[in-house]
Amino acid sequence: MSKLLVLYHPPQDPAVFEQYYRGTHIPLARRIPGLRSCTISAAPPRALAGNPIHLVAELTFDSMADLNAALASPEGQATAADLANFAQAGVTLLAFDTEAL
Repeated sequence: MSKLLVLYHPPQDPAVFEQYYRGTHIPLARRIPGLRSCTISAAPPRALAGNPIHLVAELTFDSMADLNAALASPEGQATAADLANFAQAGVTLLAFDTEAL
């Protein structure tokens, strides 16, 4: 499995962010080919160190090749382009393979 973590920085207006994110951005992301699952944090996570994060999205793919193909797809590109519409505070993206212990 491979995962993409999207760490959303705190927005100026959390209510506007949430409305757009849930009403527009999530439906776009759910169309990304190869996406196996998508979860988001239920409440703003507590930062243990560094900058606080408003929301964390976790997207799961079968492999890093599938993740890369998904991001390069028209649906992945549309989802990435949509970030400018609501995530003006910025995002941090982390992509990695997972390993069961």
